[in-house]
Amino acid sequence: MKPKVAVLSGFGINCETETIAVFEMAGAIVEKVHINKLVNGSANLENYHIMAIPGGFSFGDHLGSGRLMGNRLRFGMREQVREFVKSGKLVIGICNGFQVLVKMGLLPGDEEVSLNQSASLTINDSGQYENRWVNLEFNPDSNCIWTKNLTRIRVPVRHGEGKFVTSEKKLLDEWDKSGQLVVRYVDPSTTYPSAKDNILPYPLSPNQSWRNIAGVCDPSGLVFGLMPHPEANHSTWLGATWTREGMEHGEGEGMKIFRNAVNYVIENFDK
Repeated sequence: MKPKVAVLSGFGINCETETIAVFEMAGAIVEKVHINKLVNGSANLENYHIMAIPGGFSFGDHLGSGRLMGNRLRFGMREQVREFVKSGKLVIGICNGFQVLVKMGLLPGDEEVSLNQSASLTINDSGQYENRWVNLEFNPDSNCIWTKNLTRIRVPVRHGEGKFVTSEKKLLDEWDKSGQLVVRYVDPSTTYPSAKDNILPYPLSPNQSWRNIAGVCDPSGLVFGLMPHPEANHSTWLGATWTREGMEHGEGEGMKIFRNAVNYVIENFDK
């Protein structure tokens, strides 16, 4: 069987093409689905195994990045999203998609999929839009299926509001203990694993996220979101230093994330 992926589109999302490409490269069947079709019932998430919310500037970032799109999903298709997640299917949000998942309450989330917001992504401490390559380190103790067997990768960030925060700092300890703090910005000169809670200096941490958080998952490990763009490093020739490092044409560092998801569906769903 081939996993079926719904890549959401509409209202300022602008990274659909790259997101479709990486899932197709990983062996999935992909459809670009306008969010209005899911809201009005002409399309339904139950027909897919994976929902992907790409990057972009949904609704022009009005009221904050991801806020209005998050509300569109949270209230316009609340039960559809809850049933999708409770059925054991996969969700990923990248950059603006991560902001959407956090602000609709799906991430970091809870076992009941209550959709109550417990964190946010706010303006970078630099006060500017950050467009640069970063180094990421993955939590080896996390049950996130998207990041299985990953250690470190290099990918770009492209955002103005990527600082992960919460109003209750004790929640960070709970999420850390449960393995939900999946991805952190890291100093590439250190030995793996080395991700620390102390915030790295700029620009190693491009936004000064608390505990250097770049991405989180829900308690099940099936819903995952991150600010950097793994789909933007699907091939070696997209890397900033690939010629300098003498790389051959091949698969980029970000592809493993999408292959993990596709392989999970193949192993756990029979149709």
